[in-house]
Amino acid sequence: MSSWSAWMHAVVQAQQAQLATYAAAMAQGVAPGLQGLFSWPAGAAPGAATFPAAVPPAGGSLTPGIPASAFPLHELPRIPTDTLQSLQQQYVNDCVQLGREGWKEDTAQALHALNARLLTQMAEAVQADAKTRARIRFGVDQWVAASAPANFMAFNREAQRKAIETQGRSVAQGLQNLLHDLGRGQVSMTDASQFEVGRNVATTPGAVVYENELFQLIEYQPLTEQVHARPLLLVPPCINKFYILDLQPGNSLIRYALTQGHRVFVISWRNPPVDPADPDHASLATKTWDDYVEHAVIRAITVTREIAAHKPQKPHKSDASGSDPEQADGQGQINALGFCVGGTLLGTALAVLAARGEKPVASLTLLTTFLDFSDTGVLDVFIDEAAVRLREQQFAQGGVMPGRELAATFSFLRPSELVWNYVARNYLKGETPPPFDLLYWNGDSTNLPGPWYAWYLRNTYLENNLAQPGRLTVCGEAVDLRSVDLPAYLYGSREDHIVPVGSAYASTQVLSGPRRFVMGASGHIAGVINPPEKKKRSHWVRADGQLPPRLDDWLAGAQEQPGSWWPDWAAWLDQHAGPLVPAPKKFGKGKYKALEPAPGRYVRQQA
Repeated sequence: MSSWSAWMHAVVQAQQAQLATYAAAMAQGVAPGLQGLFSWPAGAAPGAATFPAAVPPAGGSLTPGIPASAFPLHELPRIPTDTLQSLQQQYVNDCVQLGREGWKEDTAQALHALNARLLTQMAEAVQADAKTRARIRFGVDQWVAASAPANFMAFNREAQRKAIETQGRSVAQGLQNLLHDLGRGQVSMTDASQFEVGRNVATTPGAVVYENELFQLIEYQPLTEQVHARPLLLVPPCINKFYILDLQPGNSLIRYALTQGHRVFVISWRNPPVDPADPDHASLATKTWDDYVEHAVIRAITVTREIAAHKPQKPHKSDASGSDPEQADGQGQINALGFCVGGTLLGTALAVLAARGEKPVASLTLLTTFLDFSDTGVLDVFIDEAAVRLREQQFAQGGVMPGRELAATFSFLRPSELVWNYVARNYLKGETPPPFDLLYWNGDSTNLPGPWYAWYLRNTYLENNLAQPGRLTVCGEAVDLRSVDLPAYLYGSREDHIVPVGSAYASTQVLSGPRRFVMGASGHIAGVINPPEKKKRSHWVRADGQLPPRLDDWLAGAQEQPGSWWPDWAAWLDQHAGPLVPAPKKFGKGKYKALEPAPGRYVRQQA
């Protein structure tokens, strides 16, 4: 045996212990400094491995760390002794074989692959409940991504060559990039200096025609001489800023809707300040889910209807917000679209209005939206009773959930693509990431009112109460999503890691009325923002319109169509948009005046 092989054989047991420690630590979260131990307890047979109780991250953070209840002391997950010993022996044999081949340029990568395979096999062999197994797998995935040789200068040959070619300038620039990102609290994914909201993103002409402390309502300038009588109101996610729907002219869903003859309005959410010294902090830090439904979504529906109304309407005496009762002929109805959590808020609002006997919306579009939270995908690893109770206690008297914490969580759902790729490029190679509008938007995070966030965690992700008829009372009304009886267009993205496509499809079983489901290729954002002119990706539809209970059964009868789903949606929406009328010549109407040009002040507020 060569000296290299002998050395490899001698250290492999120690290396296994290190790997096990990393596995347990990463199973508890993804932030640096997490604690954990993976060991053979005293008196246990070698190989009878157990994972210990998790230690919560500093500050008791739910995200991105996994909560303390991940591994209760009385329920330590185990790997069967014979299985673990078999994995160990195979690992030793593979390492020895690798050692016999001598050190090569790709040896570090090969060793990393062996380590990753061992940890993955150990995670799959754990005897535990499904949630614990998912948490361990998530931790292993984080370790595998973080420990890739390309993340270290000693093993990144491209970074080494660049350092030599630039006589060390790339190393110096990498340090500057690191210091810059430490100052802003997040890894740079794009050259943010190349973008400015209102200058080269969020540029579609329009005006703010209404605002309150939660949102601004933007009305856009029509692009056609005639517009459909029913306007289109867009409700974007409040977890991010609205201009994902209006990045640049070539990929703006808002501009596309305008070209199709729609009169378009959009909610631009307020960004609650984290600093308690900010004069707006106190009021916004106590806002609830009910506040966002009543005083944002329902209020936006009301204002949009009043601006677009074609004949006088009498206020509903029981509605303090001033909304109008639905007339028998549908006069004053609008179409509404919700994206992600914006769709969840919109669905809740429509159920509240239905309970009040009101039907102000003629059709509903939901893009990558949860209504039924039975399957929340990988995000489930962060949610349990203890974690949610922690947030409820944290925000019992108000407070703000920092947007950067949420952004970090979403980034670590795809760590190789959204974290370590940029670590290697920015810091080891000293490169400035190229300008990319979508990633600029992704880094422009938003904060959330703490009480809103705590309610959302418990009643959706943890208990799935929203999908249970009558389980919740929102804005004083018992919520039943089955009462949302109207035509609905439901879209899900096939590779979505935030709203699994099966969960987007599950809305077809919750809502009433005619429903159309369409599945697009790609993920949560790229699948949605897919303009037809790009001629990219595909989408799937069913000609027979059948909506069986399971997505797999729907797919069995679906047909793949090339290109964007946008034209399919436009053709569907045209059926519900009403007759064509002359386009308005000015923004707003009556008491609703143009307050400032789009995109307004609220979207410019930084987290």
